Amino acid sequence: MTARLAAGLWVSAYLTRLRLADIPAYVTAKGDAEAGAVVVKVALLDGTARAFERRSDILSGARAWILLAEGEEREVDALLARTRARDPDLWVIELEDRQGRTLLDQDGLSD
Repeated sequence: MTARLAAGLWVSAYLTRLRLADIPAYVTAKGDAEAGAVVVKVALLDGTARAFERRSDILSGARAWILLAEGEEREVDALLARTRARDPDLWVIELEDRQGRTLLDQDGLSD
């Protein structure tokens, strides 16, 4: 079993990768630096958005990014606000990209 990276360190590295790819990104909710979960929202700049969260498979323990929400941006934002109200340790990172790029499928971010 591999040790998990502290959330704050992962977020910092992720923001750097996004910056290098010229994808605008903002931390819209800062969670617990050590153990907070992370949600990535990408605004497609057409009024719609997608949000992704990382989940672990119960049987294998493997972690993967899954689609949490997709649709009108205001609806995705409302879901994230409710989720954050239940979990104040949650990080929310917002990206702006017409193509919907998140880089979450790249090495070091996907697993």
